Amino acid sequence: MTPIKKGIASGARNSRRRNPAADARWPLVAIVGRPNVGKSTLFNHLTRSRRSIVGDEPGITRDRIYGVVEWAGRNARLVDTGGVLPSDQEFIPAEIFRQAKVAFDEAVAVVMVVDGRTELAAPDLELARLLMRLGKPLILAVNKMDVESLLAQAENYRRLGFKEMVPVSAEHGTGIGDLLDAMFAVLPVDDFAAEDDEDEEPATMEKGGAEEALPEEEEIPSIPAKAPDEVNVAIIGRPNVGKSTLLNALTGKARAIVSPIAGTTRDAVDELVERDGQKFRFIDTAGIRRKGKTHEMAEKLSVLMARKHLEAADVSLLVVDATAGVLAGDATIGGYAHESGRSMAIVVNKWDLVTTKRTDGKPPADKRVFEEQLRYALKFLAYVPVIFVSAVEGQNIEQVFATVVQVAEERQKRIGTGQMNRFLERVDFERAPVPMSRRMRILYMTQAGVAPPTFVLFTDRDVKLHFSYERFLENQIREAFGFEGSPIRFKIRARKPRSQR
Repeated sequence: MTPIKKGIASGARNSRRRNPAADARWPLVAIVGRPNVGKSTLFNHLTRSRRSIVGDEPGITRDRIYGVVEWAGRNARLVDTGGVLPSDQEFIPAEIFRQAKVAFDEAVAVVMVVDGRTELAAPDLELARLLMRLGKPLILAVNKMDVESLLAQAENYRRLGFKEMVPVSAEHGTGIGDLLDAMFAVLPVDDFAAEDDEDEEPATMEKGGAEEALPEEEEIPSIPAKAPDEVNVAIIGRPNVGKSTLLNALTGKARAIVSPIAGTTRDAVDELVERDGQKFRFIDTAGIRRKGKTHEMAEKLSVLMARKHLEAADVSLLVVDATAGVLAGDATIGGYAHESGRSMAIVVNKWDLVTTKRTDGKPPADKRVFEEQLRYALKFLAYVPVIFVSAVEGQNIEQVFATVVQVAEERQKRIGTGQMNRFLERVDFERAPVPMSRRMRILYMTQAGVAPPTFVLFTDRDVKLHFSYERFLENQIREAFGFEGSPIRFKIRARKPRSQR
């Protein structure tokens, strides 16, 4: 038996620099298999990212996760799918299978992953028969071949009937080079070679081991860099408020699994949408709950991943369940977005259930009253626009797009220094509710940055800006210049005393 060739896919810099789903010109390879055979570990190793959540619990991955792999100067896209059990009729497994079938149809080739340390199982045979009916190039990756003494067991999987079989260890990087050679051998050759990065170290080939492949201590999945002409939009909120349904309504397709079971979404699911020449990348994140309420490892990682995707977004859509009203969890998540400097819009979902479709005997909800209650509960988000939608019915979805465009533009707005100082002369700071000991004189101010808008105040005293003073000044700026949906930041630079000049 020939020794296994070790190798590392050189997609590390690409998976972080490019947006994988945007590279539609590259061929797509689907990674499939039954639960807990190591598909996500293999996907992360090939893309050299932590894009998919990995754990010992079976069934962690549910939706389709996309990434990019580069090998020998060529590129391909990968899609990681949930564990497939074709005959399981339970709701979540059936939805996972439906999502996996979408990946089968999209893919040019398929890599089926099996656990080489276990006996050949009926689900493996059933899935193999299903894949062979596709008529597409198939590769069998016999995973968890961590030591050479296990290689003989891999031969048992020849019975599945695959022409190409490669023993690998996704965790340790063994056999990855052989798998990539086999994978790219069946892919069509395109004219788009991998782009060179002069300012980055060249990718390492023909090396093995987990140290080179992935950072050992990194726990949170990495996020691909967005394209410059895209607006990254993170859909955030508590579990079961309708985030995945909203993603499906925005994209016009069943992109994410939707169920009444809280916590259905685990990995962040992203989809690119183009409207009127503007590209939006919508990212459906897992429902965020307080640390004390999360117990399973997968859920804890999902929450960490949701927070990380929020911090990488331009705009966040905070989804609130109209049937439940505004809860403390909504305020906490809104606080995360505000503190991270993301622009924001509040989407009140399931509005149809509290107006025309009430079944609890209560009178229909009034939009004005609901918004007043929302504003009272989320006072610190007074600058954020509110949209009432029904994601299931597709009501008011166009307004979501319009609002995202608006707050994204406000986020990038810049006011000239002369204009700012003319504004400053008009402001009556005597009306600011600030103690005399904390008052200061603003000599002049300038906008130092955007995304979020940041202003530098040059003052006569080295005193921390009182929160009442800051809130007063922010309100005056918003009244004069807008900045709707975007938080505003202030920095203080005090004039030096004469003795220090």
